[in-house]
Amino acid sequence: MIAIEITESGTPEVLKPTQCPVPTPSAGEVLIKVAAAGINRPDIMQRKGLYPPPPGASDIPGLEIAGTVVAIGENPTRLKEGDQVCALVTGGGYAEYCLASADLCLPVPRDMSLSEAAALPETFFTVWSNVFNRARLAAGETLFVHGGTSGIGTTAIQLAKAFDAKVFVTAGTEAKCRFCTELGADAAINYNEQDFAEEIRQLTSGKGVNVILDMIGGDYFPRNLKCMAFDARLVQIALQKGATSEIDLLPIMLKRLTITGSTLRARDTAFKADIAKNLLENVWPLLDYGQIKPIIHATFPLKEAAQAHALMESGQHIGKIILTV
Repeated sequence: MIAIEITESGTPEVLKPTQCPVPTPSAGEVLIKVAAAGINRPDIMQRKGLYPPPPGASDIPGLEIAGTVVAIGENPTRLKEGDQVCALVTGGGYAEYCLASADLCLPVPRDMSLSEAAALPETFFTVWSNVFNRARLAAGETLFVHGGTSGIGTTAIQLAKAFDAKVFVTAGTEAKCRFCTELGADAAINYNEQDFAEEIRQLTSGKGVNVILDMIGGDYFPRNLKCMAFDARLVQIALQKGATSEIDLLPIMLKRLTITGSTLRARDTAFKADIAKNLLENVWPLLDYGQIKPIIHATFPLKEAAQAHALMESGQHIGKIILTV
């Protein structure tokens, strides 16, 4: 089969098509003939040599796929050959065939293409796990998302609104801010022109927000604390501006703040399978009836993975970038 390998750590040009054997599913796994694969920031980090795959995972990049089940490993499973699914995987997605845990496969929503379905797993698993499970966002609360036009951001906007929360976001241009409000955000802050902490103060009449989903880190951290209401929760899921920051601990004490974070890729299958069950029950009906949808900016053929990575790193996209096989 054709797959995309990382020939060495570096720029997008290190991504090259290669020939490798079709993998064989083990117990609890299925083999999927890939129709499309999503591109995510962890893929970029892996390509740069900054985010190695966990032990036992494929070194081929790609954390989410959609396609057709063509083989099933030992042990009973609800899946059968010919089923069309999307799946969260620990690696191997940039390929013509990919292994997936049967427990992490979800049906392709009604009237949705396989390219659209490939845009679902990574962002929906991440947002559900962090915003709803870890941060416990409730109806009537306010969510503040940094990077509103990212795949995570566009998913978080839609899910939070679907569950009756208010949503504020940051984005880097007026056009991106406008897209976020058209998608459902209650307000969008241009971080290149506005002080987001001051804007949040005004938007909330000084009360602050209940939950922050942050992919930026670095010097955003102390400013995030200023944005938080009493008993608010901050979830850190990426560190685009670095892993270190100088902070004042007093607001954490006085406002009873909860600071947490997570990564998803290294978690065990049982943990991720529980998220899959929650998504199937609570979110997939919304996708089936078109109440929410993946936002796709562009698609590239598998062999043009380098160009797709370059687009993601440019920051010009809105929503997801997909590879088609």
